[in-house]
Amino acid sequence: MSGTCRKDKQYIMEKKFKEKYLAGEVEFEEIDDYSQDWGFSDEPVTLREYLGLNAEEEDAWVSIGDEALKELLDRQK
Repeated sequence: MSGTCRKDKQYIMEKKFKEKYLAGEVEFEEIDDYSQDWGFSDEPVTLREYLGLNAEEEDAWVSIGDEALKELLDRQK
């Protein structure tokens, strides 16, 4: 099988925000930088996908705010 079928999805980052945050590689506040980078990118993905969040995490973030998302992520550390 050839790996060329995903060439149109060149949005491969080394790690998504969520992975880096859970690994202690970035502070939670950097989510704003990642969101801004997504806004200026041509990546064919949603913000949720770009950050590496699941639907529950995205919903908490949008509906309640940063603290709700941070709490959900911190539980996974």
